[in-house]
Amino acid sequence: MMTKLTITIFLILFLVCVIFNTNSFAQQHFTRWGLPEGAMARFGKGTKGILSGKIAYSPDGARLVVASHIGIWIYDTKTLKEVSLLTGHTSLVNSVAFSPDGQTIASASLDETVRLWDAFTGAQKHILTGHTGLVTSISFSPDGRTLASGGDDKTVRLWDAATGTAKLTLTEHLGSVLCVAFSPDGHTIASGSDDKTVRLWDAVTGNERLTLTAHTGSILSIAFSPDRNILASGSKDNTIRLWIVDTGAHIVTLKEHKSWVNRVAFSPDGRTFASGSGDNEIHLWDITTVTRKLTLTGHTDSILYLTFSPDGKTLASMSFDRSIRFWDYHTGRSIGVITGHIGQVNSVTFSPDGSTVVCDWGFRPYIRAWTIEDGKQQKQIQSVYSGLHPIMFNQTGDVIASSVKDSIRLWDVVSGMRKQTIIDQTESISGVVAFSVDGSTIASGHRDNTVRLWDVATGEQLITLEGHTDRVRGVSFSPDGETLAAGSLNGNIYLWDVKSGERKPFRIRHPICVYCVVFSPDGSILATGSDDENIQLWNAATGDHLATLIGENGSNRSLIFSQDGRILISGGDDGKVQLWDATNRTLKRTLSGHTSTVTSLKFSSDGRILASGSWDGTVLLWDVTSDAE
Repeated sequence: MMTKLTITIFLILFLVCVIFNTNSFAQQHFTRWGLPEGAMARFGKGTKGILSGKIAYSPDGARLVVASHIGIWIYDTKTLKEVSLLTGHTSLVNSVAFSPDGQTIASASLDETVRLWDAFTGAQKHILTGHTGLVTSISFSPDGRTLASGGDDKTVRLWDAATGTAKLTLTEHLGSVLCVAFSPDGHTIASGSDDKTVRLWDAVTGNERLTLTAHTGSILSIAFSPDRNILASGSKDNTIRLWIVDTGAHIVTLKEHKSWVNRVAFSPDGRTFASGSGDNEIHLWDITTVTRKLTLTGHTDSILYLTFSPDGKTLASMSFDRSIRFWDYHTGRSIGVITGHIGQVNSVTFSPDGSTVVCDWGFRPYIRAWTIEDGKQQKQIQSVYSGLHPIMFNQTGDVIASSVKDSIRLWDVVSGMRKQTIIDQTESISGVVAFSVDGSTIASGHRDNTVRLWDVATGEQLITLEGHTDRVRGVSFSPDGETLAAGSLNGNIYLWDVKSGERKPFRIRHPICVYCVVFSPDGSILATGSDDENIQLWNAATGDHLATLIGENGSNRSLIFSQDGRILISGGDDGKVQLWDATNRTLKRTLSGHTSTVTSLKFSSDGRILASGSWDGTVLLWDVTSDAE
């Protein structure tokens, strides 16, 4: 008789076998789109940062493309539903643009490439290489024949949009090029830079025509008026400046924003321009009088990007609050919202029955639960706050601990209610917490170089473990609950007897700062990850060094053993998950799919499904059945 979990795995594998092309997207839930090899599902659409906050309308206004950490999402602007996902970049996508004829989508990435995609089939047409740093911005010429890109390598590069071949490289900027734009007549290219200048270039020859110098901060955004006569620039100096394109004469400086001006954009009729800022506000300006007409409020974090619909009826805005909002900018009324582009994943676990993945998301975390079988979100707890501190789930997945400098807060996953608040009078919690196996005790690492044990039921402090001479970064209980291991920034690892509080008579000296420590299931081995690419294995009873696993994925911030102890899994800064044979200490398999640091790893209760959470804003589920057997 088939168990519930067996049926679930069968259904997931059946869905994964469906061909992932654009025409089949409508038959699948978006959690199955564009999956990397070996992955069964993806929860979350990828986070967005200050750089990856770009959106663009198709020329007919029917679609909106969104840059994210995992690829390019395409939405139907009428239904606000997902249409497709384009994947291929190996790091976050910084900028997206539609060609004027709507046939091609261009994307620029932290992986130093620009890619061109067929806008209807999703097929990748060209990969443009040449930049020697992250590519920050792209813009098509009005005739669609040329693509301009700006990068961290201080250059503006021009490409043949049909063939993907390089045409010209413009090299006068002294800092990273953060934004590029073609004038509506196609004769001029504008570029804004970290060097605090805006430069105007001849689009045919590449010769510099003018340098605009007045801003006192980096230029984050530029936009031409539809008649090409005026250029607007937004800056880190919190101002917007308007310039005459032909002469470079400065018209006016607008100082209404209280933070960086991340985006400026003109309406299609040229009567209005919009500005979005780190002060969470969108200002609408009358271009004739250069006065503010309206302020749009609703976003709860920095405005990253703005774009007007081609018909001039709607303004779309993207914010660091992870939402995309649509506005009737004439009235200021919000008329729609897209969500799901959530923040970084700090921790992930399974429900006790294995049917649900529970994880926390974002700098201001929310706890969300997803059903594995259909990929639907089931639960959200919005009252958890831990800053950049990771959230820890207990072994059964029904209680979570979130930490700030003065307290540890325990939450019931089912009800979303707070169960307990543990107060730390010294206000020194470093954010590192771990539950004991039976869930009755929490260990916390502290900036005062100590580890403290707390009673979960009463919130009382049980004992303080001393000995470290630097901040504690990783803590872990042994499987029998009798021993606690803790590693610190200076590389020292100590083990204590939990009951007596006595420190073991040896010190493990890690070559570099320790990020994580984990015991093997039988408690005989302690594995440690650090700021280098290697994993160290130690005899947990004696502290003797057993082996070094030579990794390939940068810092190892997460480690976990399979339930039988035969496999050790590591998650690295490069987004890769590596599976190691714990007996002969060789690399068995590498799972590639995340585009940023892997922060958390967890097995399902039967050990067949591995969940990996990442700062790219997603959780991936992997079928590791063959590796576990």
